[in-house]
Amino acid sequence: MNATDSGTRANPAKETAADTVRAGRRTVEIHRPDKVLFPDDGLTKADVVGYYRRVAASMLPQLRGRPLMLERLPEGLGGPQFMQKDTPDHYPDWIRRARVAKEGGSVTHTVCDDKATLLFLADQACLTFHRWLSRAGRPGHPDRLVFDLDPPGPDFEAVREAARQLCALLDELGLPSFLMTTGSKGLHVTVPLDGTGDFDAVRGFAQEVAQVLAERHPDRLTTAVRKKSRGDRLYLDVQRNAYAQTAVAPWSLRPRPGAPVATPISRKQLDDPQLTAQSWSLRDVAGVLEQAGSRPWSGVPARGRSLNPARRRLNALR
Repeated sequence: MNATDSGTRANPAKETAADTVRAGRRTVEIHRPDKVLFPDDGLTKADVVGYYRRVAASMLPQLRGRPLMLERLPEGLGGPQFMQKDTPDHYPDWIRRARVAKEGGSVTHTVCDDKATLLFLADQACLTFHRWLSRAGRPGHPDRLVFDLDPPGPDFEAVREAARQLCALLDELGLPSFLMTTGSKGLHVTVPLDGTGDFDAVRGFAQEVAQVLAERHPDRLTTAVRKKSRGDRLYLDVQRNAYAQTAVAPWSLRPRPGAPVATPISRKQLDDPQLTAQSWSLRDVAGVLEQAGSRPWSGVPARGRSLNPARRRLNALR
C-alpha cells in the first residue's frame, strides 16, 4: 500500500478488490482499499489505513486496555453511520475483547492493544475511536477525567480562553492537565487520575470544578445542560465522566469533510491565534506526524493523581 503514506490519493475509476499490510507478526487484509470514504476530498480507505499505520506509535498508548466504541462508515461520509459497541463474532480471535456490565446484561467491547487490531478496524471503516475513561480491568474506576469545552458558535477564541481559565483553576487544585483539539468544534481538557475513585465521585468533582469556573466567568461560561439556557456562553460539559460513556481518542479521524484529526496540543499552543478544533487533518499527514513528534503531552506526569487533596482545595475555594 505504497500510496497510503502520502495522505492524498486520486479518486480511481475502479476499486481494487483487496490489498494487504504487515503489522508486527500479522498480515491484515484491506478490502476495497480504493473505496472513497471522504468524497469531498477524494480520500480513500487506503489513505485512512495508511494514516493509522503511521500514527500507531503515538495512538496505541492512548487505546491500550480500554473498551472502545467504534464509529463506522462503511460507505464513507454520506452513507450509513453507526456506533458499534458489541464486537461482532466474525472478528479474528486475536483481537482482544472486554466484557463489561450494563443494565440488564453485558456488552463485549473491542480493545485495541496493537497495530494489527488498529489496521483491522480501519479496514472495517472505523474512522473514529471513542474510548472509555476507565480500563477493561477496572471498568468502574476511571483513570481519566474529561472536560469538553463546547462553544456556541465558530468563535474559537472563546474556547482558547476557557481552556486557559480551566487549566489555571486545575493548577490551583494541584492537578495536571493536558489538551486536545477534538476535530469537531472544541477542546478536551483531560486530568490523569489514579483510578481510586468511582465514576460518581469523579463526575461529581468535575461538576463542582465546572461550577466554580462558571461562577467566576458567568457572562462567558455555563454548566447549563439545556442549550436554550446557555445563550451565547461556552458550555463546560462534564457528562462524559460517567460509566459506559466515552470520549474521542487522541489522533482519531473525525467523519467530517476535510477529515480532521483529534490532536493533542501543548498548553503553549493555546496562544496561537490560528489554532482551531480542526487545525490538523488527513489532508496533511506530515503535519499530524510533526505534531505527534513534538510530544505535546510530554510534560504531563505519567502517574495519575488522587482527587482527595484537590477536593480539599476546591472546598476551600468555594
